[in-house]
Amino acid sequence: MSLIEWNPQDLHLRLAHGDHPVQWDFLAADADSPNIVSDHMLVEVFTSAEMHTIPTQSYSHSTVGGRLRYADHSATADELRVRQRDETTGIEVETAIRAAGPGLQVASAVRNTGAGDVVLTAVTSLAFATASGEHDLLWGDSAWIAEGRWHRAPVAEVLPDLHFEHRGGEGKDRFALTSRGSWSTGDHLPTGALASDGGPSIAWQVETSAGWHWEAVRTEESVRVAVLGPTDTEHQAARRLAPGEEFTTVPAGLVVAAGGPDAAFAALTDYRRAIRVRHRADDALPVVYNDYMNTLMGSPTTEKLLPLVESASAAGAEYFCIDAGWFAEGEGFEGWWSGVGAWREAAHRFPGGLKEVIDAIRAAGMTPGLWLEPEVVGIDSPVADLLPEEAFFRRFGTRLAEGGRYHLDFRHPAARAHLDETVDRLIAEHGTGFFKLDYNINPGAGTETDATSPGAGLLDHSRAYRQWLLDVQDRHPDLVIEACSSGAMRMDYGLLSAVHMQSTSDQEDFRRYPAVAAAAPAGLVPEQAGNWAYPAPGMSEEETAFAMVAGVMGRLYLSGFLYELGAEQRALVHEAVALHKDWRGRIAASHPAWPLGLPGWDDDVIALAFETEGETLLAVWSRGEATEVPLPGLRGRELEQRYPAALPEWEVADADGVPTVRVPAGPAARIFYSSTQ
Repeated sequence: MSLIEWNPQDLHLRLAHGDHPVQWDFLAADADSPNIVSDHMLVEVFTSAEMHTIPTQSYSHSTVGGRLRYADHSATADELRVRQRDETTGIEVETAIRAAGPGLQVASAVRNTGAGDVVLTAVTSLAFATASGEHDLLWGDSAWIAEGRWHRAPVAEVLPDLHFEHRGGEGKDRFALTSRGSWSTGDHLPTGALASDGGPSIAWQVETSAGWHWEAVRTEESVRVAVLGPTDTEHQAARRLAPGEEFTTVPAGLVVAAGGPDAAFAALTDYRRAIRVRHRADDALPVVYNDYMNTLMGSPTTEKLLPLVESASAAGAEYFCIDAGWFAEGEGFEGWWSGVGAWREAAHRFPGGLKEVIDAIRAAGMTPGLWLEPEVVGIDSPVADLLPEEAFFRRFGTRLAEGGRYHLDFRHPAARAHLDETVDRLIAEHGTGFFKLDYNINPGAGTETDATSPGAGLLDHSRAYRQWLLDVQDRHPDLVIEACSSGAMRMDYGLLSAVHMQSTSDQEDFRRYPAVAAAAPAGLVPEQAGNWAYPAPGMSEEETAFAMVAGVMGRLYLSGFLYELGAEQRALVHEAVALHKDWRGRIAASHPAWPLGLPGWDDDVIALAFETEGETLLAVWSRGEATEVPLPGLRGRELEQRYPAALPEWEVADADGVPTVRVPAGPAARIFYSSTQ
């Protein structure tokens, strides 16, 4: 057996090869830390001709993958590349392992060097095993307006003990999460972890807006994890490779941490920061006001917008986004839904032209922004007849329609040219500095145009769309882009690595939002987590502060009829915006922590902390009866209430060194500060 050793940054990695495929041998934060991986093949390869060597439901024991043998490798300080070859089929696999912050980004290029076509049905982006111990499995469910519902359970509860001594070394069952269509987070989050409070822990994520799948399998001695992009079985994503052609898997991220779940998510946070493609606009972290949520809801006009502009500026907003409907001749949702695509202002909404509102935004000291849904064209839009058929998703020879919209295919130059013209024109005409790019339909498996299978077409479109986003920012480096998808139905790092912020929900009930906002940093970096704060005139002062805390603890996304608020409410809004501005730079360098554990959807008390360089910003929300909440993770720390100044301070007692907050009946929320400096 031969070894490949590589020590990028703070990681120590060792792979083994010989008369077997290249496999993991050692992975830890350093050479002296406990090993987190067990012997397991580096990559699994499945084809239509050869699937498993033994019958199983899991993505393991691949016939082609089992025949791979080491060919060569190369290494730099930032990347290790390992090439393997199957002499029977001529399939070569080159796995690139890239150092990214404290983690590794892994992807494999599969090349057909044989004489005939090969049809790939699945290739793992990441496959590894870790010794069975006292690990808990962590995973996240998600849904429209109920995003980021995390679960934690011992592996033994998720995957039963099958008493392998009687029937061999592993079973055929698995714990699996799979996306559907193009809403990559419509059902589940593409992230998982095996963690124990004493550590070490390991976490992973899939980085694609197309199909993804990850699974955990329990064997006699280990837990085996496979992480994949779109597959044939789950996503109709087979891919034919002619001789000389190659396919690259979607990237997957992997981190190890010495501690428990919070340490694993802290490592994921730094990894996610490392893989982002940054532009000049990333540094500003502006406070954005958007007119949609619980406000105009898709019916903007000059008359409605002007008072919002004035009050948003007074509150401290730096960008003002005119949301959906600015282009629609009809009224409300029905008026704009099926007509999108031309992206021209609706004259009747703006008697003095959209420029009148844009000028007012600029005069108020803010940068103007607009809502677009670039990947769709409404069935009633004139654009639907102007672009070629091949520029749209197609199935069974027919253009695909979903919910009154056609789906554009960004592989086609006409689709990209249409949106390039739109973006460049709106920036030139209005000085637009912010685009909210929404995505409200799921076209299903994908498109069959120029693709072996619809899932393969969807993957290629998603890659082309991501590249389009990067190209736009190369032309306009000061442009700020928000990703939205009916809230957060497409919140993955295939997309988030290329944009500045992400709407975390369409949740309109301010009492429900803390569960979303507090869980969000487990799925994305805090500085991208666009948490809506939408105070309303009917709220009490406590309710107003409660609504604003969610915005402070992430990337503040302001909305609401601010000019209708009373003086006390306005003061609470202005104070929250000022606190967020003071902390936004530190939030962008912080690690999230959950003193009460990741929030449950119906938890009465929720807590989220951001920790950076000896400072902690802690939010506590009360949604139930009065109670006392100990915070053992902050042992020995003193808590100072930072928000809101005008409302009563919550009492914090010391219980044997553990700060204990006396929480009143909700809805009520406070933000505390603690320092070890």
